[in-house]
Amino acid sequence: MPTSKTRLLCMPTLCADIFDGTGEILPGGEALNLGCIACRYPHMDVALLGAIGADEPGAAIHAAIDARPIDRTHVHVIEDGATATHRIYHTPEGDRYFKPDSWQGGVFATYRLTEADSDAMNAADVVFCTWYSPNFREVLACRREGSFRLAVDFDIERDLAKMEAALPFVDFFFISGDDAFLPTAKAWSERFDAIFNVTLAERGSVTYVGGREYRVSAVPVSEVIDTTGCGDSYHGAFLSRYLLDGDVTAAMHEGSRVASQTLSHMGGF
Repeated sequence: MPTSKTRLLCMPTLCADIFDGTGEILPGGEALNLGCIACRYPHMDVALLGAIGADEPGAAIHAAIDARPIDRTHVHVIEDGATATHRIYHTPEGDRYFKPDSWQGGVFATYRLTEADSDAMNAADVVFCTWYSPNFREVLACRREGSFRLAVDFDIERDLAKMEAALPFVDFFFISGDDAFLPTAKAWSERFDAIFNVTLAERGSVTYVGGREYRVSAVPVSEVIDTTGCGDSYHGAFLSRYLLDGDVTAAMHEGSRVASQTLSHMGGF
């Protein structure tokens, strides 16, 4: 059991989710969603890193942080910029979908990491980042020189060559997958010293460590309200539980439990 808290730095996606139909604005983005889950665990010390604007969506993000034990030292407010937004649409079954103009990157798309941001990464035990981050190359460069562990959400990426080039520097590999991807994840786990976790939506999740396979079912949900943030909830809970004692199966069960809760309400956490 850890004797001190684990410092988790979540970056860089801080955005506002705008739900079509109601126009409701809820704070979101992978970094915020995951951080708001991880900060629930007593052994986790959570910080955020990213850029937002001095606008209504940015204020919603600040309000979410205010309500939780999260360090915002490296949440940068760009006074003349716009917070990233994501307009979300829903099927009758509650599944979210997007349109070509759903995403507006704002200052998220243009922000470059500072020396102080790099120092914040190096001060963390674990850094969470997304594969599609405009700062991903900067994060990899910092990881090469630093001692923190890197967790990456590869989302639905399938460019195997590009992903494989990053794997020597990745410690926790998360991806939204399918059965066809599982042999690749297993093979990579035999070559790279990382945890490879593949979520399979309602069919649960599969994790590979050193070629060994772990499978856990999803927790049934009576009614799916919104799938926004479900994967982020799983990843935040998985990381937090794993970092407690290194139990892969327990981490997967915790991820499934928390993801099922997120499915039952609007918003990412």
